[in-house]
Amino acid sequence: MRISKTPLRLALVLGALPLLAAGAAVTALGGASNRREAAAHQTHTVVAHAVAERDEHLSGGAATSVKTPNRDAFSHSSTGMHLAREADFKIGNAIFRKLWVSAPSSTQASDGLGPLYNARGCQNCHLMDGRGHPPRANWPQDTATSMFLRLSIPPQSAEQKQLLAERRANVIPEPIYGAQLQNYAIRGHDAEGQMETAYADHPVRLRDGTIVKLRRPAYRVVNLGYGPLHPQTMLSPRVAPQMIGLGLLEAIPEDQIRAAADPDDADGNGISGRPNEVWSREHNRVMLGRFGWKAGNPTIRQQSAEAAAIDLGLSNALFAQPSGDCTSAQAICLNAPNGNTPRHGNLEISAELLDLVTFYTQNLAVPVRRNHDDPVVLHGKALFQSLNCSGCHRGPYTTGTVPDQPHLGRQKIWPYTDLLLHDMGEDLADHRPEGVADGREWRTPPLWGIGLTEVVSGHTQFLHDGRARNLEEAILWHGGEADAARNGYAALTKHERDALLAFLKSL
Repeated sequence: MRISKTPLRLALVLGALPLLAAGAAVTALGGASNRREAAAHQTHTVVAHAVAERDEHLSGGAATSVKTPNRDAFSHSSTGMHLAREADFKIGNAIFRKLWVSAPSSTQASDGLGPLYNARGCQNCHLMDGRGHPPRANWPQDTATSMFLRLSIPPQSAEQKQLLAERRANVIPEPIYGAQLQNYAIRGHDAEGQMETAYADHPVRLRDGTIVKLRRPAYRVVNLGYGPLHPQTMLSPRVAPQMIGLGLLEAIPEDQIRAAADPDDADGNGISGRPNEVWSREHNRVMLGRFGWKAGNPTIRQQSAEAAAIDLGLSNALFAQPSGDCTSAQAICLNAPNGNTPRHGNLEISAELLDLVTFYTQNLAVPVRRNHDDPVVLHGKALFQSLNCSGCHRGPYTTGTVPDQPHLGRQKIWPYTDLLLHDMGEDLADHRPEGVADGREWRTPPLWGIGLTEVVSGHTQFLHDGRARNLEEAILWHGGEADAARNGYAALTKHERDALLAFLKSL
């Protein structure tokens, strides 16, 4: 049975609880000696049979980019795309890279920014189409361009409860500041506020005595521009995710994803993934959530449209309000000039431009794997499987038919995700429900391309808030349904840990 969890309501501060008491680290992460011996025996048995599967290095099937991985590794188009669509990809890229300005402007094709916003362009957050990172210092020393705070409150009325129950809304926005804290504003307007982060060291001891210092973040909002937050405000920090392979994830047949769901852990393996069920503005019905840290959007087009509206303040076919995330409590924001024009269907981003951005986003290719058949990498692959990391980070899948994009259809892919929600434990909890997801649940992020994060993005910071400074820290922050896998990793020898990390870096 699933355990019921009650969201913790926060006004200004969200802090993760300690992972482990320092004195309990060895036992809790290492496990009892008899379990270690059994796990070690199982590991060596599995490792002896590790092999590279056919075409495993082509993580995105025939759509994989086989170009030499470099800083542009996440920015190539899907292999096999019809030549006529390359122009659409390039135009979509230009829109993705565009820097928007406030209205009115002489550049009517680029105005409409804000009035409140988090970035001036998509590439500001997804630099080189890669992963964002937390600010290196608090404002004003760093402006937190690729990380933001989501805001919401518990339902306050029967009408709001009904919206959530019918899945017509994932959250109830904070009444003054909306669904997201915008830390920028156009001239003549005040920004909503600034996110401030404080880190505390948390040492964890592994089985062999190695000490790993994790950093535990706590968040608060400062310099509020429009009055105090609602006393029940829930905060959730989010780093911009990498962009590769999204069209392939969208092409996985729904039955393949739902087949892996086990909400009541009927098989007793400790893993109870479940799908998020969210409202599709395109199809006017509830659909399977696939995209976002909590699988809050059903399609790439809706994910792109929501980002345009909330991150940049740009009206579009799915989010038509020209003032973006402004609320009724922000009258000056609602009454600001906008960039809606007849040539764009009285929107700031026309349906055609949204389609081109969507196409670009769907076709950012997964890069070819490196060293996939190296003995050390295969050793790590076997460990990954024996620790049951693959219980959530699944693959392969075969994509379904994609009528307008046949190069994405019928491909065998290895994304290493099940696209389901999992309880990741108290230490990673944001205590902020989103759709079906409760405050401890997160969608399993795809692992393909993770080994090129430093090359593309210039850092190795992982998880939804970038707290992990490398892959090992990311593993050690896992909890909840991943307790056994995390403890198994902590019980490995240094040689085995290095092999498992080598496997992840090959993806």
